[in-house]
Amino acid sequence: MPHSQSAVSKVQILLQKWDKGSALVRGEILVNFLKNSVGKTGPELEQEFGQAASLFLTRLTAWLRLTYMMGNCINLQLKTLHVFLTATSGHHFMAEFIEVGGVLTLLEITGLKQSTESDKCDALKLLIVIASAGRQYKELICESYGIRSVAECLAKSKSEDTQDHCRILLQLLAQGNPKYGIQVYKGLIALLPSTSPKAQQMALQNLRIVQPIVKSASTSLVEPLLNLLATVHLEVQYEAIEFVRELMDYDIEVQLLEGLVRALHPTREEMLRNQPKLAEALDGAPPLSGPLPAFIKQAAAAKTIGILSRDTSSIAEQLLRMRVIQQLMYAMGNVDYADSQRQAALTLEYLVRIFPSVNEAVKQAMGEELYELFMNNAENLYMSLNAVQADVLVSNKVSSSTAAA
Repeated sequence: MPHSQSAVSKVQILLQKWDKGSALVRGEILVNFLKNSVGKTGPELEQEFGQAASLFLTRLTAWLRLTYMMGNCINLQLKTLHVFLTATSGHHFMAEFIEVGGVLTLLEITGLKQSTESDKCDALKLLIVIASAGRQYKELICESYGIRSVAECLAKSKSEDTQDHCRILLQLLAQGNPKYGIQVYKGLIALLPSTSPKAQQMALQNLRIVQPIVKSASTSLVEPLLNLLATVHLEVQYEAIEFVRELMDYDIEVQLLEGLVRALHPTREEMLRNQPKLAEALDGAPPLSGPLPAFIKQAAAAKTIGILSRDTSSIAEQLLRMRVIQQLMYAMGNVDYADSQRQAALTLEYLVRIFPSVNEAVKQAMGEELYELFMNNAENLYMSLNAVQADVLVSNKVSSSTAAA
């Protein structure tokens, strides 16, 4: 009994100190709390506060809501909240925090320009803890416009740690949350045109997880997904190609295949759209180097078509009906980008060796000499092509009926 009275007295003094104290004093209280309380269970925290831990938590939450826009001790406040919300057998702490609008406060911290990346990350960690507590909590975060807030944080953040916590939270919000799964899916699709390669990569990783959950593939996915093949970031391109492979089991298969075949022959508008502006070449500035995005996409499309053709013969047969042979030969003649030539030649070589009708059509279109060069060393054919041979490839007219027979 004396020990209990001593704890109550100690807590009363602490709370009075908190109520009368400045931000500096409160910061010191939180530092001491973190030194002594990290990893404690709910009952242990209650014992430490003389069964009045909720009184301290209420004060902490109120202070956070009043000061988060000004950035006073936010880091300490969030770390202290983490102790309460992760405490074993301390579920009532989470309920109390949520009841006073804690979820909205955390989401707002992730979107504030003045929030540090560290504060955003700590806020996301708390949201992950809340989302992990069950479906009703996931729904609450979504009802608080959490999907949009977290997606925007992922797109705008400059910290990979923050972005990774956004990815984890979005994945959690999609899993075991049927009411909002489609909204998460659409939010991830909206991230694909982001200017952040890391955000694009993480959105693709999550889409590959979420797609089987939502079951039906959205047609709005086709264009932004194929556009990612034009990226110079190979980790993004890899995820995009793998996702395209997985989407062959869904009802957007034909649109994806048609888009890949179109990418083999970029239009004049697509190439001009990516040309550096004249102003950028003035004032003695060096010209921009590197291949056009349309050519990078062309090479990636040729590579993807090769992968898909090897996956199943039925896909290869669909591609043949889409005049893929003619477009692959066109890409092989693109002397402005060697990787397009190489990837197209490798894919075409596979189709030639698998389908006798393709072999005959290609032999007829190329002519004996070029065909022999191609069959002897398809991967390095681009190194030995002369202008006339490149022109033959670009202007070829392969009979689609012959190639698809």
